[in-house]
Formats: sequence, C-alpha cells, structure tokens
Amino acid sequence: MSSVASVHSLWTVAADTPGRIPAPHIEYAQLAPTLIVLGAAVAGVLIEAFLPRRSRYYAQLLLSVVALAAAFAAVIGLAAGGFGSAKAHIAAMGAIAVDGPALFLQGTILLVSLIAVFTFAERRLDPAAHGNRVDSFAAQAAAVPGGKAEQAAVKAGFTTTEVFPIVLFAIGGMLVFPAANDLLTLFIALEVFSLPLYILCALARRQRLLSQESAVKYFLLGAFSSAFLLFGVALLYGYAGTVTYSGIAEVISDGAKQIDPALAGTMGNDVLLLIGSALVVMGLLFKVGAVPFHMWTPDVYQGAPTPVTGFMAAATKVAAFGALLRLLYVVLPGLRWDWRPVMWGVAILTMLGGAIVAITQTDIKRMLAYSSIAHAGFILAGVIATSENGISSVLFYLGAYSFVTLGAFAVVTLVRDAGGEATQLSKWAGLGRRSPLVAAVFAIFLLAFAGIPLTSGFTGKFAVFKAAAESGAGWLVVVGVLSSAIAAFFYIRVIVLMFFNEPKAEGPTVAVPSPLTTTAIAFGVVVTLVLGLAPQYFLHLAGQASVFIR
Repeated sequence: MSSVASVHSLWTVAADTPGRIPAPHIEYAQLAPTLIVLGAAVAGVLIEAFLPRRSRYYAQLLLSVVALAAAFAAVIGLAAGGFGSAKAHIAAMGAIAVDGPALFLQGTILLVSLIAVFTFAERRLDPAAHGNRVDSFAAQAAAVPGGKAEQAAVKAGFTTTEVFPIVLFAIGGMLVFPAANDLLTLFIALEVFSLPLYILCALARRQRLLSQESAVKYFLLGAFSSAFLLFGVALLYGYAGTVTYSGIAEVISDGAKQIDPALAGTMGNDVLLLIGSALVVMGLLFKVGAVPFHMWTPDVYQGAPTPVTGFMAAATKVAAFGALLRLLYVVLPGLRWDWRPVMWGVAILTMLGGAIVAITQTDIKRMLAYSSIAHAGFILAGVIATSENGISSVLFYLGAYSFVTLGAFAVVTLVRDAGGEATQLSKWAGLGRRSPLVAAVFAIFLLAFAGIPLTSGFTGKFAVFKAAAESGAGWLVVVGVLSSAIAAFFYIRVIVLMFFNEPKAEGPTVAVPSPLTTTAIAFGVVVTLVLGLAPQYFLHLAGQASVFIR
C-alpha cells in the first residue's frame, strides 16, 4: 500500500513541478492536410447524427469534396514552401516526417480520393427504386440481406450516406501511413485506414452476401497481418530500445551508444532485428498485395462495391508502398544485403503469379485484381533499386497506376444487366459495337496496364525497370518484361472480345452516368495520356521528391 502511495506522490510532485512535463510541440500547419481530412470526417459523423435524412447526401458530398480539395491545396502549399526539400524535417514530436516523398504521396492519395468520391456519389446507374435514386451501397447496412428490414429500407429510399465520413477516416489514415516516422505511428495509421475499409467492403447494394463474405475475409486476413506487424514492432523495440526510425537505423549502423539497462540483454541482438524486420515487412507486403500475401485480393476486389474496389486498388497501394519505401530506405538501409535477395524473390513471384493466374479469370474484377498483384511486383522492382532513381520511379508509377485503376473500375460500373454490374467477361463481347466510346476508353486503360507506349503505364514500367537495371538487378528486369508480355495477352484478349466479337442479343447495356462518374473516367483518361505523351515534368517532380528525411 505504501509503495502505491509513494508512486502516486511522485506523479503528483512531477505534475506540480513547472517544466517537468513539457507540453507537446505540434506543427499544426505542417500537419494540415491530415487534420483537414480527419476534421471533415468528424463533421460528417455529426451530419449523420443531426441532419434530416433527405439533406445528408448533398451535405456529405459537398463536405467531402471541399475537405479533400482543401487538403490537396495544403499539400501544394507545403511543397511550394520548401517542406519537400530544404525545409524537410520531422514534425509532431518525431512521429511524422514532412519531406518530399511524404508530400508527393499525400498529394497523390488526396487527388485519387477526390476522384474516387465522385464514383461513391454516383446515383444514376441503377434504376430508381420506389421513385428514389440509389447508389452502389446498401439501403441499410445493419439489415439482414433479403430480410424485411432491408425491403422496408429500400422502399423508403434510404441510402447509406455514412460512407462519406467512413472513407474520409480511411483517407486520413492513408495520409499518415507513408509519413509515419516511428513504428507505433505506423501501426496506428494502419488500423485507422484498415478498419473503415473492412466496413466499406461489406456495403454493396446488390450481392450483399458476397460483399459481406469479402469483408469478413479481408478483416480476418488483415487482423493476422496487423498482428504480424505489431509483433515485429515489439521485436524491433527489443533490439533497438526505441521505436523511432532514426533510432533503429542508428543502432543498426553504429551499435547502441547508450544502452538502456532494462534492455541491455537484448539490444543489438541480430535475431530480434532480422525477425522483427521480416514481420513488419510482411505486414506491409500484405497491404500492397504481394505474393504470397495476396490471397485476399481477388475475393475482396470482386465482392466489394465497385467504387470501393477502385478506391482501395488505387489509394491503398500508394499509401502502403510509401510506408514500405520509408521503412526499407530510412530504417533498414544497413540491412540491404539481407532484405534485397528476399525482395527479389517476392517481386519475381508477384510479377509471374499475378500475370499467369490473371489469364484464367472469367470475371473482369478478379482479372483486374490479379493485374494489380502483377503491378505490385513491377513496383517492387523499383523498390529493390535502392537508389534515388528507384524512389522517384516508384513515386511516378504509383501516381500513374492509381488513376488508370480508378478509371478502369469506374468503367466497370457502367456495364450492367438486370442483376446489376455485368462483370462476367463473356458478357462484354461486342461491347465496342454497342457503345464504342466506353469500349475505347476501357481499351486505353487496358493498354496502359499492359505498358504499351504513349500511355502512362509504359513510362512507369520503363522508369522502374531502368532504375532496377542500373542497380544491378538485370535478371529481375528480364522477368519483369516476360511478365509484362504474359499480362499483355489477357489485356489484349479483352480488347479483342469487345471489338471483334458479335454482341449477344441478351447482352448488357451501358448505363449513362451522371457528370460525377464521367468526370472520374475523363480524368483517368487525361492523366493516362498526359503521363504517356509528356511525362518529363512529372518524372522531374518525382525526382525532386525522392529524398527521405532521416
């Protein structure tokens, strides 16, 4: 009892003594992009609570668009103010890095998310239900699929406008993830953006059971990956006595200068370092969908509402690769000779596995899922380069790939039959004759995925393969080119199916979207062509943003 009292008195004395507990120093202006998005997410929750149901959709859409645009403007302001180069530093008491890669990735995530929100808000694709326009999301998420509560919600014209604050919370976590400068911040950001995604995957208006199944699979596998990452964080703390990136890197390179007595028995133990690093990297490879941590990807991409699939495929990859780059280049450069061979194997398996299995797919969303796995392998080739060119090539590839992906999934939402989206490949036969414009736009995205010249996909692949070759990974480039050739087969197959096959009499129709989805698709096409035809400015921008603050 006396010991408890003495501890309590110590706390009291420490609290009463001025200057003993310093107030945290937070650079709010430099954290503005994240704070704006999370503030808007909280405001969105309040809108759901206090605004009448009929007013929520427009209020949520306006709030989301304004918040994302303001956050993007804040990123531009920080970059223009030199925080991407000369003024780059560690903010928020060492938790967040404000540097070139962080700002570039945050800007990409915000722009992708802004376009993705347009697809979330689309309400013209499905036929009106009981006189009310409906979107891609369940009328009442808590209702049992097919039950009386769901039927009553549909009849009443309910819509799940909560998706807007939920996606803003996910975006807020994604903004922190590639900028995290200590392992605890990394883990918290991972959970902040993962939990909303698990919910969003379960909210499809049609095929609700498939949607809920995909969400459960994603949640269970995501929980395992989070557990691996957290266990790795614990082991790295045991090794270095700190969770900060710079502290761990210093112990790896120089050994512990001041050993914490409580950790003296474990600090500097290479077994903890190697196993801990492997577990943390595993957690990140799960998020990028690399083989052998990819098994969730096709099921989740197929079952989730298509706007959510497009958002996840684009934004999550950007955030996860940003975090992986920072971990490997800032924390573990001293272990380069240990992790490079492993990443070689992962990259080769990912490129070949994604490309080969994609050939066998008969569902367009599953095909694009395996395509995204193959692209994760191509991006890993740039990560393995361990040079500034490698970083800049990965940044450029992520920006190019995310808009192509978002545009492709937006096109998928337009092709519909009586059951909703017609995702079976056989149903796309003759689409080029039914709707030449939509088929042509989808063909542009497929050619970009295949890496055909004059598209952003070619420029991105050329950049990462060039960086890999310069770093001595020539054989990896050979495998990458072979994988690209295999992948080109199934992309070209879809184009042939659309333009050279006769349309079936009972085939799907192409819905006329609102200006929201039209804008999303048009933006994807413009970015794909501009980054293919005139990429130099954006490559230069990525090159300027390729230096991590340590």
